Amino acid sequence: MDKKTMYKLTYGLFVLTAAFEGRDSGCIINTAGQVTGEPNRISITVNKANLTHDLVQSSGRFNISILSEEAGFEVFRHFGFQSGRDVDKFSGYKDCERSANGLYYVTAGTNGYISATVEQTVDLGSHTMFIAAVDDMEVLSGAPSATYAYYQSSIKPKPAQETAGGKTVWRCTVCGYVYEGEELPADFVCPLCKHPASDFEKAAL
Repeated sequence: MDKKTMYKLTYGLFVLTAAFEGRDSGCIINTAGQVTGEPNRISITVNKANLTHDLVQSSGRFNISILSEEAGFEVFRHFGFQSGRDVDKFSGYKDCERSANGLYYVTAGTNGYISATVEQTVDLGSHTMFIAAVDDMEVLSGAPSATYAYYQSSIKPKPAQETAGGKTVWRCTVCGYVYEGEELPADFVCPLCKHPASDFEKAAL
């Protein structure tokens, strides 16, 4: 079975933002989509390890900022490669505004945002699916939406050139983090993007 087949699915990329009891946070997700038109509902799926997951669950509200092809890697690094449990992602962050529901949305490298209120949740083990009613939405630019494939080919920095040295390393195919060792533990989780061992590939340095 080739697990990379999953990369062929047409994922979009989004910044999910939420707040509860005065605490704001946001994270990168790749699962958001419309599920019904009348009434207008969307679904998102969020890893339970993310602080933003807990804020959505507690508050029942969220915003989705739709990332465009104009987004730089810094947006992904800022919202995807550090934990809101460790840092305040909106402290000093200027490329954002608050929508009518009081939550932040990202204004740089995005082409629209959607505000929603949770109606149902589905426990998926490591993730929760939130099904929500759309309260508001705005187009921010005409730039094409960034797909996961576009992120891989055009936004994510290319890995450093490999040189012969005999070391075996495992590189995260999502963020580029390198683990050095002959074997990668089956339960290893990338410390940057939180993806599992199945998203690492073997390389030689």
